Amino acid sequence: MSMIVYKKQALQLFTGIGILVLSSCSHNDKKEPVLNTDTAIVVTVSTPLGDEQHGINISGQIEAAQSANISTRIMGYITMLKVKVGDHVSKGQLLATISNQDIQAKRAQTDAMIDEAQASLKSAQKDFDRFTALYNQQSATAKELDNVTLQYSAAKARLEGARQMRNEVNASLGYTSLTAPFSGIVTQKLADAGSMANPVMPILTIEQAGSYQVSATAPESIINQIKQGAEAIVTIKAIDKIIK
Repeated sequence: MSMIVYKKQALQLFTGIGILVLSSCSHNDKKEPVLNTDTAIVVTVSTPLGDEQHGINISGQIEAAQSANISTRIMGYITMLKVKVGDHVSKGQLLATISNQDIQAKRAQTDAMIDEAQASLKSAQKDFDRFTALYNQQSATAKELDNVTLQYSAAKARLEGARQMRNEVNASLGYTSLTAPFSGIVTQKLADAGSMANPVMPILTIEQAGSYQVSATAPESIINQIKQGAEAIVTIKAIDKIIK
């Protein structure tokens, strides 16, 4: 009987030790710090106050100092898209073209209107010169000269209006050829040849190479603590680098 009791006590002792070991392991697991895998850019701005140095930590991101979304101001199908993501482009380089058959037709119409207006102006000018001479010879009345002068002015106005219409058409035609506004790298391609382009849809994104900036948003409550010219320290965890 005493042997049985001894075995039971030993079993209870080992069980208690096991529970303590498991509790200790569980407790130690909870105390292990969780590794932070966030790679956000941390910007520290120094704010001198008395003899002490205080800092403000703000998260931000690195971006190109100059970037542009390339889009068109008219609606039409993309007939050609010559670049892809990663391509280096030069300022003024042709990137894409938009269908322009309808605009070409409008330009032909405005050219015909200009030819007609020029012919009308030429005829009105002849009448104006002739009636001016007759009026000076007192062979035409002032009323007749006024009528001819009015016709001559209207002909000039029609010709000017037709020319302005052609300028408008030419401007629209220029929007069908998309060129690079500056030298850089294509970072996004948001459409392909054959897709419908519209004024609110970017087709490409270009960023200027070699020039970057850090953008960080500060809470409104600390804006008055940030001064122009204060030293800023940028910590880039992704590449393990610190930049002042």
